[in-house]
Amino acid sequence: MPHIDYYFATISPYAYLAGGRLEEIASKQGATITYKPLDIMALFARTGGTSPKDRHPSRQEYRAQDMIYQSKMLDMPLNLAPAYFPTNMAPSSYAIIAAQAAGGGDLGALTQSILRACWVEERDVAQDEVIRACLEAAGFDPALADTGLLAGAETYARNLEEAVSAGVFGSPFYITDGDVRFWGQDRLTYLDRHLAGAL
Repeated sequence: MPHIDYYFATISPYAYLAGGRLEEIASKQGATITYKPLDIMALFARTGGTSPKDRHPSRQEYRAQDMIYQSKMLDMPLNLAPAYFPTNMAPSSYAIIAAQAAGGGDLGALTQSILRACWVEERDVAQDEVIRACLEAAGFDPALADTGLLAGAETYARNLEEAVSAGVFGSPFYITDGDVRFWGQDRLTYLDRHLAGAL
């Protein structure tokens, strides 16, 4: 059975724009997914990237234009300047890590709910009540927001180290068996074809 390691940040607009396509591809191709939320700002610092706010104005302008085009192409609403961006990614990441360990709900739905809260719903995904609502909506016990914090912190830090070692430098980033890597939601078609043996 093929496997996908999915590296992403819970405040990444491009992870939001991936929607549920990763899960659809995995289902179609019989693949499993390990969700690996990480600190994208720390990843940038480790791999030669820069925070969006620190990029040259021309890069910032192009990023905004690209986000508009992609959201329109995908028919997904997107607020270019959400009220709570950037925010602390750790609490929402810990919740995803705890939910993955606990099982019983829909991890893809949880991830998208958190991303949508930031990029569409003007909610702060660092806040406990937002995380609890996302957990519950995806079929998980909202109390997971309060459990396994030490394990969540350890896994969150480990995800960053694994990402750097694996050649990850952005979000979303997908790595399949054999160290085949795909960066960006606009490469999900490539991932699909790779898993199908057509690429």
